[in-house]
Amino acid sequence: MEPDLIAGGYDAVYAAVPNSPTLRRIWHESAEGVDFPEEFGHISFTTLLELKRMAGELHLKAGDTLVDLGCGMAGPALWVAREIKAHLIGVDASRVATEQAAARAKELGLGEQARFVVGSYADTGIEAGTVDGAMSEDALQYAPDKEAAMAEVARILRPGGRFVFTAYELDPERAAGLPILGDNIVDDFRPALAEAGFTVTAYEEAPGWPEPMTATYSAVVGAKEALMQEMGEAATNVLLLEMALTLEHKPYQRRILAAATRE
Repeated sequence: MEPDLIAGGYDAVYAAVPNSPTLRRIWHESAEGVDFPEEFGHISFTTLLELKRMAGELHLKAGDTLVDLGCGMAGPALWVAREIKAHLIGVDASRVATEQAAARAKELGLGEQARFVVGSYADTGIEAGTVDGAMSEDALQYAPDKEAAMAEVARILRPGGRFVFTAYELDPERAAGLPILGDNIVDDFRPALAEAGFTVTAYEEAPGWPEPMTATYSAVVGAKEALMQEMGEAATNVLLLEMALTLEHKPYQRRILAAATRE
């Protein structure tokens, strides 16, 4: 699938998400967890406990610079930036998402602490060696070239900088031919991390797999009528297509949390 088409689909979804209390309720109850602070709500599967773990694995201090790759509306990254008092740069292919993230940062009093740019996994536009830590939540499986994405993170990180992320390992047979996942099927991120110059310090299956995704996606598909009314046809169709294909084909072999240090 062409990058512009993918970005356009995400633009449609992100533009509609704030209009859907149904999607917010489902995601809060089934995906992020009811203890996740609503003002930092998101559409990944990052729980508050997991986010605290990720923040600790980043090894950042006040004043450091953190990049969130595939930031979306940036709820989790803004939470980390607030807790650590770090400067945040959010990168996403969707201009709508970055605009919403910037507006949210301002509302939360973090406008001077965070900025958001349109960019890709392989081309963030950030100067080399200027970042102290990088994170990503449930996004890297969509990168058209995972090796290029890892190389870009290594490029922008200073030596000793940490990269902490959650992502889905792909099942090569089940993921083949699914348009949003492309042709770069990766069932283990560790070789790409090593090739980019990272030392992996943690790599483990996230707790609860696969129940949160199955429950959330099933609930969203079941709420099609309400979502159509709240989000409109275009955004709902983009959202439901991915979820229906995921439930049918089961392209993910597991969800992992990884932490690595740039050598």
